[in-house]
Amino acid sequence: MSPRVLFVFTSADKTLLGGQTGWYLPEAAHPYYVLAPHAEIDFAAPKGPNPPVDEGSVQMFKDDESVKFLQDETVKSKLASTKKLSDVNVKDYDAIFYVGGHGPVLDLATDPVNIALANEFFRAGKITSAVCHGPAALVGATDANGKSIFEGREATCFTNAEEEAVKAVETIPFLVESRIRELGGKFVNADLWAPKVVVADNLITGQNPASAGPVGQAILAALPKA
Repeated sequence: MSPRVLFVFTSADKTLLGGQTGWYLPEAAHPYYVLAPHAEIDFAAPKGPNPPVDEGSVQMFKDDESVKFLQDETVKSKLASTKKLSDVNVKDYDAIFYVGGHGPVLDLATDPVNIALANEFFRAGKITSAVCHGPAALVGATDANGKSIFEGREATCFTNAEEEAVKAVETIPFLVESRIRELGGKFVNADLWAPKVVVADNLITGQNPASAGPVGQAILAALPKA
């Protein structure tokens, strides 16, 4: 049996200022192609099928994997049949991975179904992972003692400095770095746009788009061997 990984996408398609948003293309494509040869991958999102891609990321990222992802018939099928989060059975998976983009800050961070799902994955000792803004989906997650999963653990995400650099501070309800720090996380980061992956127990986080492939590698290393 191959290990199974659940990729979770945002269903949010508008920022607080009304701009288009969604999930960030390379942050899905790069880990997908690291993991797909070794694991079964399913897609899920709060609203289910056809989660919205951030159109800016499609324009910005023309690397082979990003282009391939949007044209890949298997991926197209998975996007079209994306499960609702409410239909996910945690027992079916070895890992959960939250794709970034500004969207997760807008919906997954406060979605009670998502928070319950993240709690269940983490408390079962399963790989609980996210990249860039994806860790926003974990800010409500708690361990068996009711403490934030970030408390006392090293973690990273899209930094406040990176948010300021892309002039997106006003587009989201909170800054993910600030929230992780507030929750007692030991925040670590690389320079702007440089890759950074942090593994702390079963929590795996990556800083930015450049970290997406490396997060995929960290998930792969942590997965049970088939």
